[in-house]
Amino acid sequence: MDRRTPPWPWSSSFVAEGLYLNTASCGLPPRPTVDALAVIHRDWAAGRVAAAQFDEDVTAARASYARLVGVDPTWVAVGHQVSPLVGLVAGAVPDGAEVVVAAGDFTSVTFPFAAHAHRGVRVVEAPLARVAETVGADTALVALSLVQSADGAVADLDAVLDAADRHGAEVLLDLTQAAGWLHVDAGRVAYTVCGAYKWLLSPRGTAFLSVRPDLLPGLVPTAAGWYAGETIWDSIYGLPLRLAGDARRLDTSPAWFSWVGTRASLGFLEEIGVAALHEHAVRVERAFCAAADLVPLGQAIRALDVDAVGTAVLAERGVSAATRAGRLRVSFHVSTDEDEAADLGRALRGHVTG
Repeated sequence: MDRRTPPWPWSSSFVAEGLYLNTASCGLPPRPTVDALAVIHRDWAAGRVAAAQFDEDVTAARASYARLVGVDPTWVAVGHQVSPLVGLVAGAVPDGAEVVVAAGDFTSVTFPFAAHAHRGVRVVEAPLARVAETVGADTALVALSLVQSADGAVADLDAVLDAADRHGAEVLLDLTQAAGWLHVDAGRVAYTVCGAYKWLLSPRGTAFLSVRPDLLPGLVPTAAGWYAGETIWDSIYGLPLRLAGDARRLDTSPAWFSWVGTRASLGFLEEIGVAALHEHAVRVERAFCAAADLVPLGQAIRALDVDAVGTAVLAERGVSAATRAGRLRVSFHVSTDEDEAADLGRALRGHVTG
């Protein structure tokens, strides 16, 4: 009986030159996204675009993201980047409160809270494995990336949530390195943020914030504009303030063409399904590790030490990867298949550790 894994068909949807292992820095657009952007740019050049037409793209992308992370679309606000969305949450933390973060986390998660030191907000760093035990009676919020950018380590969310529940704290998760390959239940936490240009394969300039509805009144929409209005096209001139009743009140005016691409990319990922995407990422990492004589960790991101010979191999093969925190960082997503990963692993065997 043939028990081999069937070929992965989705890698044919990408046109990158060389082996692309850098999704953790910037996701590749699949063909449907490339095509959608080509069409909208042609329409723009021909003078055939109108602002209102992009509302459909934003609405569809919002709904796709909500499905991917398991919440209702009314929980989801749209923005441009992660740090301004985290900043909305930071502004709601009480004076003098303690915020527990993971040491070495991406600064879009931590800087917005540190910027509130003038009103007594204290940011306490703990190693990722000790975040849960660091939560205490003074902790108002735990803020961390579910998957760490530097090395792909996955936080023990159950432990963090148990600790937060015991001490009456809330949790903010950055899903930028998680949504799109890892199963996420955003309904378990107070807030999630996500930059869509990595594992969600979208143009840079789109991001999401989910907010548990009971916490929405505590967030001040400091960048409120017409797109946050209850009825968008009746909110472009004049007072009084008339914001949407759900998380749309936190929306900022969308970068139109980026949302066309985001809608297409999220639709592509939904067609595959998170379960299949997760299984594939883990399988590709396992194939790479087996060939390179490394221990697989079940992560889509790996941080490795590489010698000069390994560095030359990567350059000769045109492999796209990154250096983060002084180490080689490779990431495995939908565009890479097991054979490609195993071939590179064999070439790097004896020249990488981690």
